[in-house]
Amino acid sequence: MSSGLSDLLSILDLEQLEVNLFRGVSPQTTWQRVFGGQVIGQALVASCRTVQGRMPHSLHCYFILAGDPKVPIIYQVERLRDGKSYSTRRVSAIQHGNIIFSMMVSFHAEEDSVFEHEEKMPVVPPPEQLADERRKMPLDRMPDFVRRYYESERPIELRPVEFERYLGKKFPDGRMHIWIKAVSKLPDDPALHLCALAYASDFSLLDASLTRYGRTVFENKVTAASLDHAMWFHRPFRADEWLLYSQDSPNARAGRALTRGLIFKPDGTLVASVAQEGSIRERRG
Repeated sequence: MSSGLSDLLSILDLEQLEVNLFRGVSPQTTWQRVFGGQVIGQALVASCRTVQGRMPHSLHCYFILAGDPKVPIIYQVERLRDGKSYSTRRVSAIQHGNIIFSMMVSFHAEEDSVFEHEEKMPVVPPPEQLADERRKMPLDRMPDFVRRYYESERPIELRPVEFERYLGKKFPDGRMHIWIKAVSKLPDDPALHLCALAYASDFSLLDASLTRYGRTVFENKVTAASLDHAMWFHRPFRADEWLLYSQDSPNARAGRALTRGLIFKPDGTLVASVAQEGSIRERRG
């Protein structure tokens, strides 16, 4: 098992302290704050531990304070409702006596429907035609901050389609596409795959707001932080198989940017949708 996958499984394996109370830890990294996807994934794990026989279909969350990676995060789950078809949970992430993150999660019992449709997947090269980004991307020509990001080991493998954007190329339509999957096979637990994708959904999403400018959030002159995050799960999938993350940014203004994402299986099946607003600024001085 790779160290990246071991980190992911460790991150998502919360310790239960009491009924509705869980503790999560952060991996040992050089990051100064907790990765937003980590808190989303851990909070979703905590909520799933309190629901039987139903899977989450949507989550809505707010990032309130930057997380401290040096200390554990406490997740408190409130059981708001258990109806015939839906269950609702509220999760608060706590550090140093303060709530740093808040999330609402809705669970749904599977049912048949007369109405069913889905967006078509964009036409892009399959992941097999894109070498792993560490070999495909000309890292020797990349700025240091981009090279360090792609040379670091992660639990999620990323294969960007428009990798030229990291070399300053502008994409006027503001769209970007990345193939993603866990670096190794995950256990056959459907809830774990949902939580793993929730973790991965925060990778690069806010970066989509800079695609049309040929810029990236990894630049030292750019400051970026997620403000909120929403995700909807539509159809079953495995997070350890390739998924296309199609992203765009319909609006940016006043130091904030809205980004969106659709996640597809290679056969075109739409499995999830994501939306996020974040603070995006150019550093002055």
